Amino acid sequence: MTTMQAGPVTVAVSRRADPARTGEMVAWMRAGTALAESFPGFLGAGFVRSAPGSGEWHVMYRFADADTLHGWEDSPQRHWWLSSAQGIVEHTRVERRTGIEGWFDPPVDHVVETFGEPEPVSAVAPPRWKQAVTIWLAFFPLSLTATLLTARFAADVPLAGRTLLMTLVLTPLMTYLVLPRITRALHWWLHGRRAPWRR
Repeated sequence: MTTMQAGPVTVAVSRRADPARTGEMVAWMRAGTALAESFPGFLGAGFVRSAPGSGEWHVMYRFADADTLHGWEDSPQRHWWLSSAQGIVEHTRVERRTGIEGWFDPPVDHVVETFGEPEPVSAVAPPRWKQAVTIWLAFFPLSLTATLLTARFAADVPLAGRTLLMTLVLTPLMTYLVLPRITRALHWWLHGRRAPWRR
């Protein structure tokens, strides 16, 4: 199968279960995470309850690309795991995110379990205006630096060549270095939480 989307894919699933069966629900989700960890491309998973005593759970897992995600989702192990919860767990919503949305996903590199007062965890991407501001904050200093450097060291190169050089350098820098760091630093603001120094 040819990969249709390059880069990590995050899947967010909303599930319902009887609040009286919280222990079974947690054990079942841990078992699913343990199974997924053994598959190539697995990057992490997490789950959180909506509120104390709620029967609604939000689960997220991430794979390196669409092909490795399909490897997990089409596996006999996952089908067995899902069937083991029939009559206990109801799947209410599934959402997949790739590309630009993936930069703004909540972190899922560890399992989040809250059974008292839950830590606020967002299951949706931040507002697009906040995404745009964050991208601009990352892109402006990079673009300014690249423009100054090419004007100084590649002034004789035609405009199209300089633009090509800048985009070839800036795109991987933005994708793999600058944007991931700035989204981590601004995670509290993107998801409407209190600043770390005010907690």
